[in-house]
Amino acid sequence: MTWPDHLMTLEEFEQLPEDNSRRYELQEGVLQATPKAISYHQLVIKRLTHALDKVLPEGWTSLPESEIVLAERYPPTVRIPDVVVLSEDRAEDGTKLYGQDVALAVEVLSPGSQRSDNLIKRAEYAEAGIPAYWILDVESRPKLAANVLVDGVYKEIFNGAGVFLTEQPFDLRIDLDVLRKRTGSSKRE
Repeated sequence: MTWPDHLMTLEEFEQLPEDNSRRYELQEGVLQATPKAISYHQLVIKRLTHALDKVLPEGWTSLPESEIVLAERYPPTVRIPDVVVLSEDRAEDGTKLYGQDVALAVEVLSPGSQRSDNLIKRAEYAEAGIPAYWILDVESRPKLAANVLVDGVYKEIFNGAGVFLTEQPFDLRIDLDVLRKRTGSSKRE
């Protein structure tokens, strides 16, 4: 693939050839490529979507690594949150997903993504109007920073480990320890 020498449009981004060797996002028209997540990161995403789907209200679902258009205007921004929660209807209709479709976006911190997840994506998701944004740190015991949108800015409502209870964007109870890496266990999920 040749690298663009200009700010890309949304149409140009959508016409990129499929390449599963990296994760491609668009930040204000600038094509960004990051390495694919390591297997433990993917396992945490799988466990989180499973935990969410068990407690989400009827009609809602979680999806891993879905492309979300945050800003369609030029220069556009397209992100791939680690997990999103949206209505099952939107998830099933097969059309492009936008920030307004998302009730919750979750990023799982990785080496090299902390600044982007804590600053840049926080601002982008807020500007797109996503009601809740969680940042999950799984370096040791899973720790969650949960934020809700208040007057266009995220306000932290929880920062900790253990059991997370919230009413926003839904009544949810998530045991963060189920996301933890198992040690010395041969039990399969």
